[in-house]
Formats: sequence, structure tokens, C-alpha cells
Amino acid sequence: MIYNYDVVVIGAGPIGGYLSKNLSELGHSVLLIEEHAEIGRPFQCAGLVNPGAMEKVNLEETALTRIWGARLHSPSGSFIEIGDPSITRTWSVCRKLFDEQVVIQSIKSGTDLWLSSNPISAVVKEDYVDLIINVDGSKTEVRTKLLCGADGAHSWVRRYFKMGRPKEMMIGLQIEVTGYESQDGRLELFTGDNISPGFFSWAIPSGDTTRIGVWSKPNLLGEESCENFLNNLMNNSPWKNKFSECKEVGRFCGPVPSGILKKTMIERVALFGDAAGICKPTTGGGIGPGFKQVDILVPLLSKAISDNKLSNKKMIQMSNSLNEMKRNHRRKRALRDAFLTEVSQEELDNIFEIWSRPEVIKLINELGDIENPIPLGLRMLKDVPEFRKFAKKAAMAILWG
Repeated sequence: MIYNYDVVVIGAGPIGGYLSKNLSELGHSVLLIEEHAEIGRPFQCAGLVNPGAMEKVNLEETALTRIWGARLHSPSGSFIEIGDPSITRTWSVCRKLFDEQVVIQSIKSGTDLWLSSNPISAVVKEDYVDLIINVDGSKTEVRTKLLCGADGAHSWVRRYFKMGRPKEMMIGLQIEVTGYESQDGRLELFTGDNISPGFFSWAIPSGDTTRIGVWSKPNLLGEESCENFLNNLMNNSPWKNKFSECKEVGRFCGPVPSGILKKTMIERVALFGDAAGICKPTTGGGIGPGFKQVDILVPLLSKAISDNKLSNKKMIQMSNSLNEMKRNHRRKRALRDAFLTEVSQEELDNIFEIWSRPEVIKLINELGDIENPIPLGLRMLKDVPEFRKFAKKAAMAILWG
């Protein structure tokens, strides 16, 4: 038996679920493929969902903690506190529940879901893509007008069609612990070359537990592992006492792809979310930008699917609608490099001294946005002269992208 669908989406994470839901709501027949036997496993990120993304799916009931602020620690051990309890900055969610509910929304919209399934081969024909799917050990043929890869950092679709690699591939390690005492609603970020070179470590309150993690780029890790840096944070840092009562109850290690691919769409094939390198270079978050990518492309793809006009030329034309996102990612990366990744520990301590000024804290609270740090970065360059020396190399990218 051959199954026929307008769209096949590989990967039933939040991006795949949201993409499927939007396409189904527009009247397209959609098949969602997930290699695991259940949704939301394995757990794969810090579990933060920004207010804009949450509003798109209305799943506040999956939130474990409302995050309204942060305590940022310098390499030398000083800190600043930012945030306003009346303003939600992000949500710390139960990722299993969140992922499940997004997929349930998709199913209610008409999407078919196959679990314990993965693609084996795909051949692009003139009018469709011919797929062979391994469904719980049996080979099944599926034909679709459009194949979408929302299958994560190790995307089978991206690799199978040789669509390139993200500009950056960071590595992250996160553990979930009990016994960490933190202010409810405020996450903590820690900096220093001995705990997260060029980046930061975090402690995110998540209901009765806390998610503690580190991330960096492989070339900055040297011969050390993320686990070594996490051990340094918890046992050999100025903040080690914070972790003395922690007991690990879970862990996850994985890549964080950032830098949208040059080729996200080819004839009858499109990449979404982590598969397309959509993660933010500043925080590694992928749900917000992934949802935004779906919102940009689905209206264009819907018409092309209805007309069955999905040539390479047409797909490239549609992918150009992501150019502004690519530009914003370049600017965000430039800001990150200027104020974190490419500065010395001494320079970072100096940056914290400037940040600690009341007028700068006020500016951060007014303009700070986890999803879009560019307005704050531009304002700081304008109003805080000391910042300009840190941003000389990044100035053109920040201003012009």
C-alpha cells in the first residue's frame, strides 16, 4: 500500500508539531513522523519558552516556573540582578508536556502521527517525493508533495540531501537537580573561562528542581569536556556552596546548531528549527525562532503546495523570506562575541562593573529582551561610551548586519 500526503514532516518536537498544525489548519493532509515511541523524550534543551512563542500555542499550563529576572555572575564572583517581577521574561516548562501538547494540537487539526518511525530513503520525482519509512520494523512507501525536516541538530533530512551545516555548532550539557536554592522566578548565569569558556553556565528554576548546565564551542573547550566544566562550576568555583546540597536526577548532552543554513529549501524539501540552524547564537534557544520561521514560511508554502509548484527555483525564492532572520542572527552573534565570547576575563569583569551602574540596570530592565537583544545593544553603544571599545570589531555587523 502506498500512502499519499500533501506534506510529510520528520520530527515530532515542538517545531515539527507547530509546523504540522499550521499546515493542517490550512487544509493540507499532513503526516508527522517521530522516531521515538513517545513524544518529548529524550529531553533536549533548557526548557525555556519566551512569551511570544507561548502565546502562539497557549500552553501556560505546561509551565513549571515563570521567569521574570536573572542574577548574572562575573568571572571574579561579583553579580548584578535584573528584572521586574511584574514582567514575564520567559517560561520554564516541562518539555515533555509542552511537546506533547503541541503535537496534540496538531493531531486535533487533522495531522496523522506515526511513532517509532524513521525515514530510510527519499527520492525527489517530478510531482512528489517518494519516501520509504521504517514503521516499527516494517518498510512503508509514502508519497508527498513536500518533505519537511524538523528533525533536530542531527537532521536526517539535511544530511540525506546534503544541505550543508550550520555556521556554529555549540555543545551543551545539562543536569536536573534537587537541593539548589534560588529566588523563585529568577534564573542565574555564571561566566568564566574555567566553567564555560566564551559562553556561560546557567541555573534555571523548574518547579521543584533546577536545571544546571554549560555550553560552549568545541574549539574553546580544547581537550576538556563539558562535564569537566560543569564539575568546575559545582565544585571549584566561587559559587560552589550553591551546589553543595544538589542531587542529580537527570542529564542531557547535545549539540546546539546556530547560523541559518545557506540552503534551507531545495526542490520539494524544506528544513525547520534546529535542522536549519535556527537556534539563537546568544542563548541557544530554538523554540521561539523556530515558531517564527514556521509563521514566515507556511503562508508561502501553502499556496505552493496547493498548486504543486515546488521547484528548486520556487523554493529558493521562498527561502529568501528568511533573509531578515539571517541578518538578525548575524547581529546577535556579533553582540555575543563583542561582550562575551571574544573578551578576556578581565574585560568581562570590566563589563560587569559598567552593567552594575543603576542607570545601566535601568536600561537593561527597560529594553532587555531574551529574544531580541539588538535594541539594547544599540542603545548601550549609543548611551554608554565605555561599551564602544568592546564593540569595534562588531560595530558594522551590529549596525548593518
